[in-house]
Amino acid sequence: MNNTPWKYIVDGAHGAGVQVEVKSPYSGEVLATVEFATAAVIERALANAEEAKRTIMPNLPGYKRAEILLKTATLMEREFETLAMGIAQEGGKPYTDAKIEVSRAINTVTLAAHEATSLDGEQLQMDRSAGHENRMAFVTREPIGVVAAISAFNHPVNLIAHQVAPAIAAGCPVVVKPASSTPLSCIRMGRLFLEAGLPPKALSVVPCRGAEALSLAADRRVGFLTFIGSAAVGWKLRSKLHPGIRLSLEHGGTGTSIVAKDADLDLVVEKSLKGGYYHAGQVCVSVQNMLLHRSLYDKFIEKFTPLVEKLKVGDPTDPATEVGPIIDTSELNRIATTVEDALAHGAKLITGGERMDHQCYRPTLLGGMHRGIMGFDEEFFGPVVNLCAFDDINEAVNIANDSKFGFQASVYSANIDTAFRVARRLNATAVMINDHTAYRVDWMPFGGRDFSGIGIGGVKYAVHEMTRPKLYVMNVR
Repeated sequence: MNNTPWKYIVDGAHGAGVQVEVKSPYSGEVLATVEFATAAVIERALANAEEAKRTIMPNLPGYKRAEILLKTATLMEREFETLAMGIAQEGGKPYTDAKIEVSRAINTVTLAAHEATSLDGEQLQMDRSAGHENRMAFVTREPIGVVAAISAFNHPVNLIAHQVAPAIAAGCPVVVKPASSTPLSCIRMGRLFLEAGLPPKALSVVPCRGAEALSLAADRRVGFLTFIGSAAVGWKLRSKLHPGIRLSLEHGGTGTSIVAKDADLDLVVEKSLKGGYYHAGQVCVSVQNMLLHRSLYDKFIEKFTPLVEKLKVGDPTDPATEVGPIIDTSELNRIATTVEDALAHGAKLITGGERMDHQCYRPTLLGGMHRGIMGFDEEFFGPVVNLCAFDDINEAVNIANDSKFGFQASVYSANIDTAFRVARRLNATAVMINDHTAYRVDWMPFGGRDFSGIGIGGVKYAVHEMTRPKLYVMNVR
């Protein structure tokens, strides 16, 4: 057990909160005991943020905010191994992938530093009609105010970087609530932001329970809510927001790939293996539903199945592990039940479909999936890939679009006309061509539409969301 004192980070807050054990999802080992924030502590965090909005952040110019973010990135380099191993231990992400996450997070914070000095506005031409010749106008962007950030477990360092660093770049104080299962990574990140010189009242880290998180999101002092997590929670939060609060909700999807009859099957196999089983499928844009032209269906199964069965499942801290545990037993039970339901409704188990030791689930491939089966219509969020055959590409597009979700999708084709025709018709915020649905870089726009969310992330886009325009008009005599 780690004897480091772990608790919320709120300047000037006192009083004992609830002690919560953080355990490894793989071994069950207690990694640390964390003092969660009480309602009184969260009130202190909000009061600090409101004060920072009025008196601290206005006196922290863009170049200073950039310096703090660049210093944070440097400190993250120093703590690289600690951050990576922490992700593996508390989140269950394989160590090799955890290292990639830390590298991405460093890049995320660095990108935000550049955005801190790029908040340009525009001048408006006013002499477009008679009577306005003597006026000049320009638009600036100013911070939206206090940002409340509620995060998820599956990328516990990079998601915090994506929610906190853009807010700092925009000039906004932040109160961040990490996932209850992975608070240690967020606390580590919070300490680094403060060590880099961010004023203490400008950032609070408040691990807490659901009721306190709801009060944080709905507080009148919050100007912007950024939420990453389940649709059920996200849409509920939206309904509770104080009037005028802007928000970004990032939920999940069913990661649909359409494989045309002229696709490079070896490429499809290679990309789908990583896209489907990365972090045990616990990714909001993980490859889930694969729609394959009937002429390729059996060939794909023949090539793909042995690779799925060779994936090394086990201890996420072992560099050889490719698939780690499910985050908690309730999620493991949900995945197992959903697979059983699919089989009861006519799906074919090609491989996998069983629990393993240490809260793991064997990588699974299901054939004969279709609309009307829960595991096809809803987000699996586990190490399961569904296969569905089609005869006509238009049929595949209709199947893909017959969904409440709209996030990232993909299409595989050797014909550029086919690829773009399908991509244009797919209801998705992003379509990958000849790549898997989980592809992402941290400077691209990212987010869901429809049931999958609202608002767009990605560093530059998040900074824009966390600022708002102000128009100045001058009558020049």
